[in-house]
Amino acid sequence: MPRQDPKETAWPGSVPVRWIVGRRARAEAVFPAEGRARQDARCGGTARGGLPRVRPDPIRRDRPDPEAPVAWHDQASRDELYRDPYELYARARRAEGLTYVPEFEAWLVSRDQDIREVLRRADDFSSANALLPDATPAGPASAVLAGGFEPRPTVVSSDGAAHRRYRAPLHRGLAAGRVAALAPYARECARGLVDGFAADGSAELVEAYARRLPGMVAGRLIGLDPADVPVAVRGGYRAEELMFRPLPPEAQAAAARDVVALQHLLDRRIREHRAAPREDLCSDMVAALAPGRGELTADQRHELVANLQNLLIAGFLTTSALIATTLLHLLSRQRQWRMLCADPGLIPAAVEEGARFDTALQAFRRRTTRPVVLAGTHLPAGACVLVAFGSGNRDERRYARPDAFDIRRPENRPHLAFGHGPHACPGARLARLQLRITLEVFTRLLPGLRLDGDRPAPRMRPTLIDRSPEALYAAW
Repeated sequence: MPRQDPKETAWPGSVPVRWIVGRRARAEAVFPAEGRARQDARCGGTARGGLPRVRPDPIRRDRPDPEAPVAWHDQASRDELYRDPYELYARARRAEGLTYVPEFEAWLVSRDQDIREVLRRADDFSSANALLPDATPAGPASAVLAGGFEPRPTVVSSDGAAHRRYRAPLHRGLAAGRVAALAPYARECARGLVDGFAADGSAELVEAYARRLPGMVAGRLIGLDPADVPVAVRGGYRAEELMFRPLPPEAQAAAARDVVALQHLLDRRIREHRAAPREDLCSDMVAALAPGRGELTADQRHELVANLQNLLIAGFLTTSALIATTLLHLLSRQRQWRMLCADPGLIPAAVEEGARFDTALQAFRRRTTRPVVLAGTHLPAGACVLVAFGSGNRDERRYARPDAFDIRRPENRPHLAFGHGPHACPGARLARLQLRITLEVFTRLLPGLRLDGDRPAPRMRPTLIDRSPEALYAAW
């Protein structure tokens, strides 16, 4: 029977929470008026629904009934969910229609078929708020950011003609020929990084390798000097912290200073490449977004900095996560690691399985531009949906044994790790290249690689943007 109202449930000792499911649940009918202001802000100001406020409970250490709706109220609970969202995903896939998750303040799109539908229907599901921050800079950080460059739409957060304009130089700069030309440099960097710690017998691979290789490659792609890369990488990770982590005001201000340093670095390079164009993606973007040879206007500089910053950060954050997480799952399954070392022909399949099994970019938001029906759920204009690529890649309807990591998986269907439709990741080819080179170098130079049993077990970072272990201690 169609469910028109939210179901109210709670764990023992917790406050009741509305967990909304149902093939014909109507979004405009289930949110009380007192929550509308917050939901409108998260959805760009046009949503007709809202989110009820609930009082935080103490952190619960016991696990609830896995079939019961879940309440997530505080930062610790949110972090726990971000570190392992897969149980929630599985329950959402089993539910009828869409599931509204208060912690995400969005309707969760969890099934492969529904995800692909949203991504194809770009006119109905806007990308304008694809990445909404979880944190707001306080006064000191805002003052620091005022000395940098204003936010502008980017390829991630635009639709229609604007999106095509931002995407065009990326298609050229990340074409097969450009990526192939980067392969020798990427291989040289990978080999050099491994040579730097191979004699030590152990290393923490996130800092020693996974966070370094993609920054070096992205820097070369864009046209940064090698000396600029550490500043760029630090600024990128600090931008993520500023947007998505709860920091005290002084820490926010410190992060903002690193972000502004990155912005001014990019602005200098943009103006240099305007004066003397080169064969790199920075020059491609300057030519595409600010055609001509005259001095750049302030507005053009703001737009170019925003788009180059987005490209740079997307280029190394998600690829770093892909490398670290794939290594984690291979080293956690020594039989598969040994199989890979014995048969390098399995490396392409391992790349795809690593991307599918524990997707680096778990989810993006979309906002409805008009009333729509998705998976039988009626959504008003302005409703937020969270498109969970990581859930679609575990969909039982599409994959046999979806929760198994298997580099010999017989079916290698196209997965959602790099998106789908007009917003599919333009850098997918380069990300795959770097992971493939990583596995080639590691299997050849460090075949005895294993998790270091004397160090803490890997723990995932609390994020859906670049899912990866916080640290990856390995020995050989």
